[in-house]
Amino acid sequence: MSVKGVRLSGKDILEKDFKTGMRGYNQEEVDEFLDIIIQDYDLLQQEINRLQAELDKLKKNNNHEQPTRVRAPQQPTQVNYDILKRLSNLEKAVFGKKFVDSAEN
Repeated sequence: MSVKGVRLSGKDILEKDFKTGMRGYNQEEVDEFLDIIIQDYDLLQQEINRLQAELDKLKKNNNHEQPTRVRAPQQPTQVNYDILKRLSNLEKAVFGKKFVDSAEN
């Protein structure tokens, strides 16, 4: 797999042959520099391939996930009047009738 728009590969760089002129560059220096470029190019291509594979895997896993569960609407809460009555009686017994009468007003 390669990146769209990239015109050169490591192999293209390696096989590129430059013509020499009378006052050209030192061919050994150019070759050494091109070797470094080829290594970097190959490393970048490997990283791109790894990231693309990871992306494909994540997309595949995302497509196979269960749809998120939606909570059922809660039922209206049932008021337990018996418990409320008991609580009221307990408040009267503990705090006295005055406290309960003032709380009701």
